[in-house]
Parts: sequence; structure tokens; C-alpha cells
Amino acid sequence: MHSTNFRRTLLLLALAAAAAAGAAAGLLLSGRASRVQAQAKPGFGFAALAGQRVGQDVTGPYEVDPNWPKPLTSLPDHERWTFGAVESVYAESPNRVFILERGELPALKRPTEVPYPNVGPSLSFPVSQVPFRNASVGPVAAAGNPVWSGQLGVDARWEHCIVVVDSTGKLIEDWTQWDSMLRRPHFITINPYDAEKHVWVVDDQGHAVYEFTHDGKQLVKTFGTPYQPGEDSTHFNRPTFVNWTPDGSMYVTDGYGNTRVVKFDKNGKYVTAWGQRSNPPDDTRPSYFQDVHGVAFDAQTQRLFVTDRADHRIEIFDPNGKFLDQWTTGKPSTPQVMFMSADRNIWIADGYTAKIIKFDLDGHLLYEWGSQGDWPGAMWNVHGMSVDQEGNLYLAEVNNGRAEKFRPRAGANPALIVGQPIRPTWK
Repeated sequence: MHSTNFRRTLLLLALAAAAAAGAAAGLLLSGRASRVQAQAKPGFGFAALAGQRVGQDVTGPYEVDPNWPKPLTSLPDHERWTFGAVESVYAESPNRVFILERGELPALKRPTEVPYPNVGPSLSFPVSQVPFRNASVGPVAAAGNPVWSGQLGVDARWEHCIVVVDSTGKLIEDWTQWDSMLRRPHFITINPYDAEKHVWVVDDQGHAVYEFTHDGKQLVKTFGTPYQPGEDSTHFNRPTFVNWTPDGSMYVTDGYGNTRVVKFDKNGKYVTAWGQRSNPPDDTRPSYFQDVHGVAFDAQTQRLFVTDRADHRIEIFDPNGKFLDQWTTGKPSTPQVMFMSADRNIWIADGYTAKIIKFDLDGHLLYEWGSQGDWPGAMWNVHGMSVDQEGNLYLAEVNNGRAEKFRPRAGANPALIVGQPIRPTWK
């Protein structure tokens, strides 16, 4: 009798446990279903167009303009020529966009893939999954490129290093008068605090930083001693970028040959420099650099942000070079471009991951998008970034040899769109 009651009790307990487990599972599945359903509603999810069934964010909150800029083949006597390595892009406005390139390359169609069994199994060229030509392996004017063994005029041309296009991509200005002076133009910009809107070009193998009038007709000032590398108040060794503070101070990242940041006052007088050579790829010592590759200033906190590309980090200083903080851009990572928007966020174009990445000023990851390739909207080694007054994003791609224009998608989350640059003096 007792044995029967005991077995009956065990059976009832087992049934109750099963029922409870079933109810819990039902709640769990119901919760999962409700969460999946909720993500399909507007306002949920992390996509650029949250709540809409539009597939992947291949180009983030943007759509690419595949017909911008117009190809160089449209120019007279350029039927066979296209853009070389596009180092930098700067949008003064939607109708005046500067493109900086390292000469021109022959316009080629993608070669037919050819197997190479004598080299190894399953090998072919070009590899169909990646871009077939690296535009970065090209000429560097008279300075020469040790990786390039072609002939100027046949395999490349040293022309159109600086061009200006309008909103349709049509070439409207041609600064070819400066081609012979440039050796390896690296960066182009306008000082946001300059009402005259002078145009600045950093020439890394020319070891100089040039200031031009707004129309490019006159060279106003030269920083550094052209074609003479050095490490003092009047010499650079392959400078990379330049930026300014509201009081007119100028910072130059002297970062390929040297490993330092150089500060000048508003009159162009040398003030100070700092930086020592790091031991990449994971050096965390303050004020050590390898490939000093970007500089930006936050006026609100008086902090200067400097890219240490080879150590995949951002180092932060006060205006006179005192180290304050640092944060990583990730591992692996190659932060090629650092763009600080007026809303006080930092955007990085990463060469290793082919991503456009948003961080807050303390280094917290907020968003990222991008894919490596050569189709419209893909990217390969983005080296320049700019935003115009309409919110269009422009990217300069060294390896793909092109500039791209991205328009904000209708309904895209504005927090995911690269913010406007700092333009306090002019609109």
C-alpha cells in the first residue's frame, strides 16, 4: 500500500515538473518569437533603416552614386587613362569637390581569369574574389617608387594630381600647373577657421606642406624644405596630415619618415614637436608612434587626437603635447583616416577591415559598416574622407584608385550618418 502510494506520488511530481518545464519552454519560445517580431517593427534593431526589410547594410546608411566622378577617359587625349591612387578627397561644397591622386594609370578592363597549375593547385590570376589591380603600386613622380618599374608616359602618367569636380562628377578645375612640383601628394583640405578658404596640400615624399589661394593660382606659403628630409623646425620627413585649432595653431603629423607631431602658431612660427619611434604592432607607451597618420582637435575639451596607425590606436594630448589618454581601434586594425565631426564623434576608415567606424571621443564603438571589393559601394584602402553640406560622404581609395560619393538613404537613422565637419568660419 505504502509502495503504491509512493509510486503514485512520484508520478504526480514528475507530471507536475514536466508541465512546469513545458510552460517555461512555451514562455521562452513566446518571448523569443515576440522579440523577433518586435525587431521587425519600426524603431527596433540596429540597422540603418530600422524596421524595414531591405537586406544587409552593405553601404551602411548610404547609397552609392555609381556615376560619380566622371572617368578621366572622358577628357581629351585620355581615352586610355584613368585615376591612379586616389589619396585624398575634400568637399568644400557639393559642387566643388577636390580629388588628390598620384598620377594616372592605363584604363584596363578586368583580365580573364587564367589558371596557374604550374605555380600551385587551385591558383589563378587575377583572383576573382578581389580587385585585380592595386593602384597604389604606381609612379611617384621624379622621386621614383622602388616597387614600380614602369615607364612614365606608357605605363603611367604624372598628370592631374589635383582636380576639382562638381556634384555630377564633371571636372570643373584642373590644377595641373602644380603637377611637376608634387612628388607624392598625400592630403588636401581647407582650414575651417580661414575665411579666405586657402587650400592646403601635404606632399609626403616632397617633405613639404603647401598653402594655395582658394583658386589654386598662387602658392602662398611653404612649410618644410621641399625635397630635403629632416627633423627640425624647418624640415619634415614625409609628413602626412595637417589640422588647426580655433586660435589658428596648426598641427602637422610628420609621420612616415619621422614619428612626431609638429605644432606651429597662427603666424606659422614653429612652437614645439613631440614623439618617439614605437615598436609596433602593440606598443602602448605614451607619445610613441609609428606611421603618425591623422590629427584632430576637440575645442570643447582642448584635446588633440593623433592616429598611431601601426599600433592601431588613438593617442590623446593637450594642445602642447602632454599625454592624456589612448584607446585602441581594434586588433587587427589599420586606422587610415580619422575624421572628427562637429557633433564630437570620431569616424575611422580602417584599411585592414575595410570598415567605416564610429567611435565616441572616449573610444567606445558606436557603429560600423563596409565591405572590401571593387564594386560600386565597396572599398579597398580608404585613405580620405569628407562630408558636404548635404550630408553626402566622399571616400578616397588608394588601392582601388578611385573616389566614391555616398548619398544618405531616405529614412536612414541620422545617428549612423557621418556628421558635418567643423566649419565655424564659412558654410
